[in-house]
Amino acid sequence: MRIIGGKYRGKKLFSPESSIVRPTSDRAREALFNILRSRLGGDFSSLKLLDVFAGTGAFALEAVSQGFGEVSLVDIDTKTLLKNIALFPDEKNRIKIIRSDARLLGEAVSSYDVLFMDAPYLKGLTEPALEALLKGKWLNLGALCLIELEKDEKITLPKGLLEKDVRRYGLAKVVIAEVTG
Repeated sequence: MRIIGGKYRGKKLFSPESSIVRPTSDRAREALFNILRSRLGGDFSSLKLLDVFAGTGAFALEAVSQGFGEVSLVDIDTKTLLKNIALFPDEKNRIKIIRSDARLLGEAVSSYDVLFMDAPYLKGLTEPALEALLKGKWLNLGALCLIELEKDEKITLPKGLLEKDVRRYGLAKVVIAEVTG
């Protein structure tokens, strides 16, 4: 596993120690950052990204490498995530860790422009976590949401999210949605 673009391109990351953690493939990550670039422009420096069910932290660390101003990572198990973040000592002021069950997040301390969510497949965690984020006002109006699911997994987006597109990458699909209120 490695960073695929930006300032830290090629930097190797620690792989998950648990078979439960399933990182987003390099190919899918590259495609998703191309989507972000086309929808948000090339300068991410003023944007804040929230990575929920962060696992290894690869997506958020990719965002740091590609110039996001700030990233926050939410997960219960932060062991591998902390090891990977330690590989970026010069970026410690741009990276925040929230050790929590994403379904139980309360009111936001900060709000975000981009959400990446990659819950364990087929466990019913995505919808309750999205509802908690919307209820707690974690996402700005107009925030772009990239929601990774197993390719055949169904989802009903909660009120306040509007589906814009769906992309498929091997065993995964990504629902692209926007916060509407």
